[in-house]
Amino acid sequence: MLPQASPRNGTDAKGADRLTGRAKRSRLKGEELRLLRFLAHGGADRTPVEITSREVGEHLEVSQQAADRYLVDLSKQGLISRSLGARKQRLTITPAGVETLRKEYHAYRRVFEGPARLRFSGQVASGLGEGRYYLSQPGYIVQFQERLSYTPYPGTLNIRVDPKELLRIDGLRHWEGIRIDGFQASGRTFGGATCYGGRINGRPCHLIRPDRTHYQDVVEVIAAESLRESLGVRDGDTVSVEVEES
Repeated sequence: MLPQASPRNGTDAKGADRLTGRAKRSRLKGEELRLLRFLAHGGADRTPVEITSREVGEHLEVSQQAADRYLVDLSKQGLISRSLGARKQRLTITPAGVETLRKEYHAYRRVFEGPARLRFSGQVASGLGEGRYYLSQPGYIVQFQERLSYTPYPGTLNIRVDPKELLRIDGLRHWEGIRIDGFQASGRTFGGATCYGGRINGRPCHLIRPDRTHYQDVVEVIAAESLRESLGVRDGDTVSVEVEES
């Protein structure tokens, strides 16, 4: 199912950003990122690490006061959890902090290895029947034409994938994709999505990841043509998808 529409209820652009879960986190300072990496090397992404602000400062080559300030900032941003003791403090990298490190890793990986590629397979499945409605919205069509250079066939091809594949596919959120922005129309808010170019059984397509979706084990694919007809597939048939980072 494409991005869900919700009643407007006076939602402004900033509110819509919160709805999609894409409110931007302030960019980390270089020292804060170094500190996060240092803690991860010490195992703080898995278990609490006991350390003093002085030890942190020595590693970063800054004063104890500056080190403590960086720790406070990381804690305020929700990237680490901090428990103060008599002499040392217990630091743990939160899931958000781990996610930050993953994004940093992906950025460097692309520099040295080039655009990422992902291959997976799954079974064709029927959706909730709402793809045609969403893909027919003018607010989406204009963006598809401008950013994908075509108007998608009104309807998504839904592919049910194995949970292990989902973990790999989830890595797409770190990729450079083609953004389709949310918008408001007729008193409703339509959510945004990100598209990734690729091929399904050799035919050009885009994998589309809505900011909001009910699906847990299904990915959606769009193309200029009806993929069910052009591929000759039915529910339960296996298809192969290859996606490349933009």
